[in-house]
This record gives sequence, structure tokens and C-alpha cells, in this order.
Amino acid sequence: MAELKIGEVRVGDGLPPFVIAEAGVNHEGDMNVAKRMIDLAADNGAQAIKFQTYKAERLAARESPAYWKTDKTQRDFFKMYDRFWRDEYLELAEHARKRGIIFLSTPFDEEAVDFLDEVVPAFKIASADMTNLPFLRYVARKGKPMLISTGAATIEEIRQALLAIESEGNDQVALLHCILSYPTPHELANLRMIQGLKEQFPHVVIGYSDHTVPDPSMVLLVTAYLLGASILEKHYTLDKTLPGNDHYHAMDPDDLRRLTANLKLIQESLGQKERKLLECELPARQYARRSLVAKVNIKKGQVITEEMLTAKRPGTGISPAQLHTVVGRQAARDIPEDTVLQRSDFV
Repeated sequence: MAELKIGEVRVGDGLPPFVIAEAGVNHEGDMNVAKRMIDLAADNGAQAIKFQTYKAERLAARESPAYWKTDKTQRDFFKMYDRFWRDEYLELAEHARKRGIIFLSTPFDEEAVDFLDEVVPAFKIASADMTNLPFLRYVARKGKPMLISTGAATIEEIRQALLAIESEGNDQVALLHCILSYPTPHELANLRMIQGLKEQFPHVVIGYSDHTVPDPSMVLLVTAYLLGASILEKHYTLDKTLPGNDHYHAMDPDDLRRLTANLKLIQESLGQKERKLLECELPARQYARRSLVAKVNIKKGQVITEEMLTAKRPGTGISPAQLHTVVGRQAARDIPEDTVLQRSDFV
């Protein structure tokens, strides 16, 4: 089964889900807000918090049109959220370390890769860079796990990306099913694609990066886990009502708490695959199952017929499955009606 390690945490099939609170740039350049996001992600059960590290002029051409609702170009839009750089992210990484939560950030250029390499145990790659093969090779040479979102990608593009990464000697890859639409309607989430990715790429850890508006019980992310997603990433904010970048389709700390509690309950409940008798079942096995019971008064020496017998609780006598071993035997004593039969009752 596919598996990798993010820091000291093993991630893969059969292991607890790895939950990433995707803060992105929802801190909006406020260090206090960013640290508060780390604190509440740690308090509410996330294994990792992730940011986005970019400079607008390196990410988008001057007149790059936006593909979401805004009257700005992509560059002008991203410029509003690119205030943090090396010093700020290193400070946030140290804060996350102190809080015991894994720090991640998506780099969008080589310089960001280089300084993030000092503090991240893995690199998250955005869907939009799936075909940026030179960049993928550059990241791969760092020798760390790469978590790659697959939004808007074809299977062939995913294969080419994996080949580029593997060509640099890096086989530590996770693919995250993702729909590159903000927000993604629930009916377009296509969670079965998780199973499809597992079939197409059985040697790779599969996860899910969610862009839907959070449902009250966080059912979609839990379902993604049950369908085989070992990594669950969801945009994260302190206030879903805020205007701006990714607040409107993000989870807040309360959503995160519900998600991790549900996942913990399910993880504890899944148990083993092989059907085995459990110790907790032994009392019910003994007292809820049935035994052969005398349906009528039976005289000593009478030959037992099927019509003389019925099956009732408890299961402390002869099992009905052994009826054939009783029929045709002689009663060893007078057996009153409604007696739970034992082997000693027959000769």
C-alpha cells in the first residue's frame, strides 16, 4: 500500500487521515491573525497548517485575466495578499513548531522553494502548476515529499508530472483530487475520482483538496476519507463572512473541530477487516443465541423426534445446528416441557 512520511507522521492507506488547514493568504498580511490561525488549527485537531508563498509579479503577467468574480487582473488581485515573504514565513514556521503543528506552504517560484526548504517537511504544489514541469523538477530535487493537487488536470498530464518528479529521483508523491472551481458545487465534487486516482496510480498516496462550501457536518470531507483519501486539505479562515480571497468557501475553527472529531470517531470505529469473534460479543453469543428446548414433556426412554423440539434462548444448551445429533436418541430422564436440553439428557 502507498505510504509516505510528512515530518514524523506516516500518511497512507490504513493510517489516520492527515488534515491540512489551508490558511492560504486568509491572514491578509496580518501576523497576529496568521499566528491565531495556527493556534486554532492546532487546538482543533489539524495535523498541519498551510500557507501560500508568492509575489504577484512573479505569478501572473500584468494583464492576466481573473477566472473568478473580480474586477481586477490576477496580478492586481494577488498583489493585495503577497505581503509576507521569507522572514514572515520563517517566523510562522517557528510559531507552528512551538504549537506542535506541522507547517507547510505552497511555493509559486524557485526562491520561495529555497527558503521554505529550511522549514517545511514537504512541499504542496498547486493544481495550476501541474504542467510546470521545470518547476516540478526543481522542487523534486529538494528530496522531500510533494503533495500535488490535480484540479483541471488530465490523467496524461498527471502521468507526465509524476515522470518529471521521478526523473529527479523523488518518489515521495501524493496526488490530491481537486476541482479547480471556487466554490465547487457539491454536485460537482466528484468524490469518486478519489477511487479512480487510486486505481490509476496505486503506488501513490491519494488525498482530497476541497473547494466546496462547508456543509454543517463536514460530511464531504469525511466521505472523501472513507473513499480512500489519506490527506484532507480544506481552505481555512477565522471568519467565513469576511470579503476577499478564500474566506467564503473555507472552514472555520468550529468546522475544523467537527471534522476532526468525526474523523476520530470513524477511525476508531473502522477496526479490523477480518471477521473475528470479539470478547465483547461473548455474553450475547451465549445468551442471545438459541438452544434446543423441549416443546413437550418427554418421558425417559422416549425416542426423540423433531416435533418434540423447538429452539429458544439462551444458547447454553445444544445448538439448533446440532438438531440432527439429537433426533433418534433416547431420553435419559424425564424431561419437562421448556427445558433447555443438554447432552446428558440423552443416551
